[in-house]
Amino acid sequence: MFNKLISYFKSGPYATPLTDVGIIKRLYEHKRWSVYLSLIFGYGFFYTCRLSLSVAKKHMVDDGILSVEQLGFIGAALFYVYAIGKFTNGFLADRANIRRFMSMALLLSAVANLLFGLTNGFWIFLALWGLNGWFQSIGSAPSVVSLCQWFSNNERGTRYGIWAGAHNIGEGLTFIGTSVLVASLGWRFGFLGPGLVCVVVAFILFKTLADRPQTYGLPPVNEYRNDDSAGKPSSKSTGALQLQVLKSPIVWTLGLSAALMYVTRYAIHSWGPFYLQTAKNYTVTEAGFLIGVNTMVGLAGAIFSGFLSDKYFNARRNMPTLLYGILLTGSLIAIYYIPPGHYWLDLIAIGGFEFAIGGLIVFLGGLIAVDIMPVRAAGGVKGVIGLFAYIGAGTQDWISGKLIQSGKSVVQGVEIYDFSQAFIFWIGASIASMLLATLVWNTKPKE
Repeated sequence: MFNKLISYFKSGPYATPLTDVGIIKRLYEHKRWSVYLSLIFGYGFFYTCRLSLSVAKKHMVDDGILSVEQLGFIGAALFYVYAIGKFTNGFLADRANIRRFMSMALLLSAVANLLFGLTNGFWIFLALWGLNGWFQSIGSAPSVVSLCQWFSNNERGTRYGIWAGAHNIGEGLTFIGTSVLVASLGWRFGFLGPGLVCVVVAFILFKTLADRPQTYGLPPVNEYRNDDSAGKPSSKSTGALQLQVLKSPIVWTLGLSAALMYVTRYAIHSWGPFYLQTAKNYTVTEAGFLIGVNTMVGLAGAIFSGFLSDKYFNARRNMPTLLYGILLTGSLIAIYYIPPGHYWLDLIAIGGFEFAIGGLIVFLGGLIAVDIMPVRAAGGVKGVIGLFAYIGAGTQDWISGKLIQSGKSVVQGVEIYDFSQAFIFWIGASIASMLLATLVWNTKPKE
């Protein structure tokens, strides 16, 4: 049974190479567009089944379902399992049939959300959200592997940047759409709605994604594009290249930088709606709109990052990474210090945060390391970076929950939360991430 399961998800055998140039070009371009649009569309919807808890938190606390500290532990469960899953599934993705692997993961994540919306009890919530973390972990690395399979080095930065912005689409849909569902129908529909939508999306992905080019009789993408800008392909086995990734101090440094950046990313995405409602008196719909509409600014930040580094910095990512890091830290400080009642200032500050996060997810979340390390180990690279990143995100969630809970007081029967300690933690992580990224400033590709 286990062998059959492995065989089902394994990349297929190479087909007999096609020889007709016209057929190769027609099939290649059709597959490239189908794969690319599917990765953008599909990966975006992964987020609707991940961030639903962020939107529902305040209602669950108000209804007495869970405490803030319990929500922190549940959020951490997803991130810790996600971190381990990113590492494991990243290495598996280098050998997987991406069409089957990714679509099945989204389907199972949707089922976990549906069950979450139909149940009660802290331990059941904890188990389901941890399980959801495993299925969610199969979204990113297979996407990057597929991008490397179908797009060559000299076009990958721009393509990667646009794809990486796909999460902003999912985040925007979650924060706005799910907020409306929660406000209108209650917290349970914050999970049932995304679950039902993602069941449909999973079946679409099964039809539109693809295995690697050679399984269709097509040549490797670097040959098809006549692109040798990444250097001569390594003759080592996939396993040897993945071991090279594991031993690389550069990848570990970038992983630590990504971990600290993800502390700040999920500080706002996990606790931002709660912060805006409790500290700045926004409604759940207003808070969801403030963050949700700005995730589109994050999309612009992601798209611009790849284009900027490809076009103006000769595919070098160091200076753009530093600039985005400075913007991230400044935006976090502004979000904290802007007093309640200044909607447009909040909108601008959160917009700056989202723009910066969009670009840093591209650079620190994978592109710098993917550029440096062998392409055939791209899944392993994303696995290692993802392990670090989501350990950071998970640690943030439970530490933030404790810091926010410790700042709680009751004044005339009204619960008041002091977020000062949490923001010191978040801003410090942003600064440390930026400093770590400068340590790999002049690193060049290894392949």
